Amino acid sequence: MSAHILYVDDEPHNLSAFTATYRRLYKIFTAESAEEGRKILEQETIHVIITDQRMPKTTGVEFLASILEKHPDPIRMILTGYSDIDAVIDAINKGQVYRYIQKPWMEEDLRINIEKAYEIYTLRKENRELTEKLLVANEQLEFLLRQNLLS
Repeated sequence: MSAHILYVDDEPHNLSAFTATYRRLYKIFTAESAEEGRKILEQETIHVIITDQRMPKTTGVEFLASILEKHPDPIRMILTGYSDIDAVIDAINKGQVYRYIQKPWMEEDLRINIEKAYEIYTLRKENRELTEKLLVANEQLEFLLRQNLLS
């Protein structure tokens, strides 16, 4: 299965360029606003979220922070044309951002970061599944042990 990427940016030409560049590698979903991005998250399984930092109504960090509780699993990245250290700190602390990437992005660099983000997503999912299986196995062992002690 290929990674499902949500890219949120208020500039349509950035969305088009991103889609044209990566559509053969990933399943791409695009949104021109945080609101559109939330709608997509409600309907689709998203593995990696990439968002522009500077958007009219909601910053990228605000968007990522707002979806964290309901959608904790996707790996988050911020793209921006500005180097604002406060935004970087907010991104890391509030939005749990994996990478902060400067615009214009380098095609290969962004691809590598998407691959690494998807790998992290997959490993976290596998870890959760294995932990759940381990808990079930422990419960079964405890049950068997109690049965042996009672008989």
